[in-house]
Amino acid sequence: MNPITQVIRATRPIYRKLSTSAPVAAAAKPLPTTGMCFELSEEQKALQDLARKFTREEIVPVAAQYDKTGEYPWPIVKKAWEVGLMNGHIPEHCGGTGLLGVFEDCLIGEEMAFGCAGIYNVMGGSHLGQMPVIIAGNKEQQKKYLGRLIEEPIVAAYCVTEPGAGSDVAGVKTRAEKKGDEWIINGQKMWITNGGVANWYFVLARTNPDPKCPASKAFTGFIVEREWAGVTPGRKEQNMGQRASDTRGITFEDVRVPKENVLIGEGAGFKIAMGAFDKTRPPVAAGATGLAQRALTEATKYALERKTFGVPIARHQAVAFMLADMAIGVETARLAWMRAAWMADYGIRNTVLASVAKCHASEIANKAAADAVQIFGGNGFNTDYPVEKLMRDAKIYQIYEGTSQIQRLIISREILNNAMQSN
Repeated sequence: MNPITQVIRATRPIYRKLSTSAPVAAAAKPLPTTGMCFELSEEQKALQDLARKFTREEIVPVAAQYDKTGEYPWPIVKKAWEVGLMNGHIPEHCGGTGLLGVFEDCLIGEEMAFGCAGIYNVMGGSHLGQMPVIIAGNKEQQKKYLGRLIEEPIVAAYCVTEPGAGSDVAGVKTRAEKKGDEWIINGQKMWITNGGVANWYFVLARTNPDPKCPASKAFTGFIVEREWAGVTPGRKEQNMGQRASDTRGITFEDVRVPKENVLIGEGAGFKIAMGAFDKTRPPVAAGATGLAQRALTEATKYALERKTFGVPIARHQAVAFMLADMAIGVETARLAWMRAAWMADYGIRNTVLASVAKCHASEIANKAAADAVQIFGGNGFNTDYPVEKLMRDAKIYQIYEGTSQIQRLIISREILNNAMQSN
């Protein structure tokens, strides 16, 4: 039994078990009957402490090296898997504990991203790949594919983005054609996290060729195994930041997929793909918050050590106010992901709040990283110091899992729809 399971089972399960055979999972626990509380439970504190200890001992010392080499951090993935920092949300009938919710995933994610956003993205990318199966898979699909992740330290991937379709998911060109009891997939995906190392993928493909067919009915979600004939990952992309993450294009050429690997049914793919984001955008926001916290921590330490005009630069109001603004950003970003994650775990529709959290935390991470570089001065521009990596790692938070502009589109549409309905 890994440490996380011991922590929770020694006290109480956080979540009651629900059937996951429904198309989209319902609330994981009943609504509370008491008022607001901003204190973590003892179990959550223990999880946070374990993740923090793991990050300081296993991730921080090697983060710069993985950034330089671009190697995939298998040793860290395996250790995280062993101690239970991965896959805590997988249901019991698949061999998992099913004890952790989105909120707990976020607690762990913030701590890990503090150490290295790229290494955390490896695990977060696998979580994203699993989520369509968790929310929409039947018991057999879940047991087969989620169960693998419990049996050994492997990862999954989410294959939706294409060379010409990123934020515009409705523009996906990959096609699947039904032939008897199989589907034949042809197309190309791009920027797929864990693309070259995943054991299996969630793949979104167009199954209705009619260009007038609405996105809600035009796409189907499939589980596709990496080793199947016709699946070809491309070269590892050399990205600006988060270099430990394995990002590749993937080509699907006449890939034969059995009908039992269709999620829910034909035409349900878009709903599944979008539904996954409600549960995975809060962890992305938590990762961005962890990076911002690291920027604040490093900048504060340096500002107390570096002296100008005979005093530490932290004593100069210009620098002190920068630290204050970074702290304001970190605290508000943390509150945003906490609320979005809380809503997800209680089955409350959180699409807008997930977008708020993801957008806000992404902006905060980028500003905090840039301000940290400024506080470090010339040293901040040098690879011998940690903050230049933070600045490179931060940028992608404004892009993946929906750009900041897409998040604003989601939020503004909700505001306008609510306003029109109230008139």
